[in-house]
Amino acid sequence: MDFAESAEHRALRAAVAEIAQDFGPRYYAERAAERRPCTELWKTLGDAGFIGVNIPEAYGGGGGGLTELVLVCEELAAAGTPLLLLVVSAAISAEVITEFGTEEQRQTWLPGLASGTAKMVFAITEPDAGSNTHRLSTTAVRDGEDWVLNGSKYYISGVDEAEALLVVARTGQDERGAQLSLFIVPADAAGLDKRLLPVDLLLPERQFTLHFDQVRVGPGALVGEEGAGFRQVFHGLNPERITGAALAVGVARYALGAAARYANQRTVWSEPIGAHQGVSHPLAKAKIETELAALMTRQAAWQHDHGLPAGESSNMAKYAARGRDRRRRRGHPDSWRQRPIRRVRFDALLGAGAAHPHRADQPGDDPQLRRPAQPGSAPIVLTPIVLTEPSQHEEQP
Repeated sequence: MDFAESAEHRALRAAVAEIAQDFGPRYYAERAAERRPCTELWKTLGDAGFIGVNIPEAYGGGGGGLTELVLVCEELAAAGTPLLLLVVSAAISAEVITEFGTEEQRQTWLPGLASGTAKMVFAITEPDAGSNTHRLSTTAVRDGEDWVLNGSKYYISGVDEAEALLVVARTGQDERGAQLSLFIVPADAAGLDKRLLPVDLLLPERQFTLHFDQVRVGPGALVGEEGAGFRQVFHGLNPERITGAALAVGVARYALGAAARYANQRTVWSEPIGAHQGVSHPLAKAKIETELAALMTRQAAWQHDHGLPAGESSNMAKYAARGRDRRRRRGHPDSWRQRPIRRVRFDALLGAGAAHPHRADQPGDDPQLRRPAQPGSAPIVLTPIVLTEPSQHEEQP
């Protein structure tokens, strides 16, 4: 077993990190505050060939696998610019279409997904079922050669940025339960109602509730075989969990880097606060947990790429990446407004005048505060990060 990272992978990390550093965390935070997509960063990554690094070369991709996409996701997040739609469009949708789509679907969609000029989001979760496939109620019924979809989907990210949706629907019933099928539905399809869902988490990507009212699609919209959706769904959900964990690993690397620099620079009673075990021990513990999550994430990606069962390892990677605070229902759509939101101080994370491609450095900027984690170094804990100003009752450092 070889744990050494190849020269090719190190070069990939460095190239992605270089692009991300040109934009930086303040660019991302400003887009998140405005709920506006990171269009410039996405386009730059697409032009460089990194959006579709896992898509076959025959369809315009990089010819790599999920392992390479994990590196892209991690490095972007480590530079303070995590992109959620890499998980949805590049990992879920592209992987499903590559494996199960017809040749016409691959020719139609994969080149755009690879270049980043097209995005496809994943519509599975429902108000009364979450992602429990046995309880999904959205249906697709044949009408001649066409299919007609009816039902609702909940908490679907990036619909306003997408050209199409990959929709999971019931197309039948057998002794084991619902038969599922997947459909590619244009984002502007007649009868598709998209309603913005307000959430407290600050992200550039917006979330939506979808209502399908007699949405009609042609026979070419069906992905693969009718009734084969259960297997297709999990071929997409495993990459979702793996790349989601990779983003979290990168976020942790970024947060750990900022915390370590602050602990070394903040002086109280003539010595850095990092010299005290009460500060250094929690940071060391976070570093250990981050590295463990990163290892589990890479193992899961490797298993997926080699055609091995990856469901268990994907779940373990996601679990490890989310950290120990699961009891607070972090990440469940119903809990956004009920649960306390963990906050990461805007000034501590970003530093004054953090890197921005369209803004000159401001007087007094400390380059050390602007420097993101080095490619391939430490990794996270998948915990939503909300960039907010401190309240008036908080003590300023």
